[in-house]
Amino acid sequence: MAVPPGSGPTVRRILLGSQLRRLRERNDISREDAGYHIRASESKISRLELGRVGFKKRDVEDLLTLYQVTDQAERAHVLTLVREANQQGWWQPYADVLPSWFQPYIDLEESASLIRSYELQFIPGLLQTEEYARAVMSRRPGVPKDVIDGRVEVRMTRQKLLTRPDGPRLWMVIDEAALRRRIGGRRIARTQIAHLLALTDHPTLTLQVTPFTAGSHAADGGAFSILRFPDPDLTDLVYLERLTGASYLDKRDDVDEYTIAMNQLCLDSATPDRTTGILHEITKTL
Repeated sequence: MAVPPGSGPTVRRILLGSQLRRLRERNDISREDAGYHIRASESKISRLELGRVGFKKRDVEDLLTLYQVTDQAERAHVLTLVREANQQGWWQPYADVLPSWFQPYIDLEESASLIRSYELQFIPGLLQTEEYARAVMSRRPGVPKDVIDGRVEVRMTRQKLLTRPDGPRLWMVIDEAALRRRIGGRRIARTQIAHLLALTDHPTLTLQVTPFTAGSHAADGGAFSILRFPDPDLTDLVYLERLTGASYLDKRDDVDEYTIAMNQLCLDSATPDRTTGILHEITKTL
């Protein structure tokens, strides 16, 4: 069980859960029996195996015994993963300013090997300047300045993925409408476009624009991201963000549908070379 570099506690919980599921199935033990063994319910075992809850060392030790894992090195490896899965992510000090539904995404993003995103209202967060990010964060009335400051710090820290040696490959598709919106005013919007132009030569970034001339397209349902991970135990995942929450889709049919939409969207959008020209043209009109 290899843990991808940069993996946060969310991914480690998922990998640990997958390992426990394999051990349980190898011994032909039901979730109900496993739950009874650790004084828990069948649903608790299900949540553990999906990595959706934290792990107690004693529960895992009891499950390893039930699953006939007697090799001390193997047990030690699993228990080390328990400790790491229960550790706090780097973003934990900002938990009070981050929506609870967004926090797992930060860990997943850091563990991904490929992130494909489509945005139609804003520049993708990983490509935003600090001024632009602050303008985006400030658009909702009544949000305290310290909350905005914390969220901007998190967004800027997330951008370290672009310079991390083992960071993910990014494939970003931006709707022309997002580029033409003067978020924060003319100067900030122009600076943001200049930042995108500077990133077009980034070795791990593919950037495309979906022009107005493309008309209706495959991603007309709204913005989304698809994350792929290096570990085979982690299936591709679709992230959908709403005003008051987010959805994480990992069912094969859902992921396939969004992947097909993304593939078609890339075909309908301007090529990376043509995208550079579009960005220059938009700068002149801002």
